[in-house]
Amino acid sequence: MNKILIVDDQYGIRILLSELFKKEGFKALQAPNGMTAIELVKQESPDLVLLDLKMPGMDGLEVFKSLKKINEDIRVIFMTAYGELQLVEEFMNLGAITHFAKPFDIEEVCRTVKRVLHENAKEMTSSK
Repeated sequence: MNKILIVDDQYGIRILLSELFKKEGFKALQAPNGMTAIELVKQESPDLVLLDLKMPGMDGLEVFKSLKKINEDIRVIFMTAYGELQLVEEFMNLGAITHFAKPFDIEEVCRTVKRVLHENAKEMTSSK
């Protein structure tokens, strides 16, 4: 079962995405901040991380860099309510898969997550 970690300081978004992914048959993990996200990545090794860009304390970029140190191949999609193209570009250059602007289309998020996890599964089987 694929594990998806949802990192967002907004409780409502974590619950919404968590319920969506559970219905799709994924295990959904939640983190309200960067420190919790880092601990969960160490403990659970999620297959995919949905990471909010703007959070109190550690921002998404700091969290992303920390996650990359734990697992260089970690797959991250980030979410932002801010149209900061410079940050989007920096994230993509660091290896993020894609991003969603909030408010996002829940169906689009679901399709993208399934596609990314499907591609990941294909890479895993072809590298064995």
